Amino acid sequence: MTASQRIIEPLRVILDSNALFVPLKFKVDIFEEVRRLLDRNVEYVLLSPVKRELELLATADEPKQHREANFALRLAGKCKLVTVERRGQEVDDVIVRVAKNWGVPVFTNDRLLRERLRDISVPVIYLRQKSRLVIDGLIS
Repeated sequence: MTASQRIIEPLRVILDSNALFVPLKFKVDIFEEVRRLLDRNVEYVLLSPVKRELELLATADEPKQHREANFALRLAGKCKLVTVERRGQEVDDVIVRVAKNWGVPVFTNDRLLRERLRDISVPVIYLRQKSRLVIDGLIS
C-alpha cells in the first residue's frame, strides 16, 4: 500500500468543559477551527467526568450559567463520549491522566491545566486574543 492509499486515522482531541463555552462567548466555531489548525480529520472526545461537570452546571440556579451549560451540552453531542473512571480524582486530573496515556492533545482555556499538560509534553489547543485557536506543543 502506498502512502497515498493509506487511510489516515482521525486525531483524537480531548475537550475540556470550557472549550465548549468558546462558541457562545466568542463566536468561534471550535470544530472547524481545530480541524483547520491541525490540518487533518479530528475526532473530538468528551470524557464522561467532563460531561458530568457540564450537567451539574446546567442545573445551576443562575439563568446565564444554566443557558451556557445547556448550550455546551448540545455541542458535546458532536463529540465522542468516552467513559472513564474518576478514581477519586478531580476532572482536570482525569484529563491529564487520559491525555498522557493516549498521547493526544487537549483543548482547554484553563491556564493551570494548560501548564500541567505542557509540563508532561501534551500539546494544548487554546483560544488566543478571544478570536483564534493556537496550539502549544508538537503533534506526532
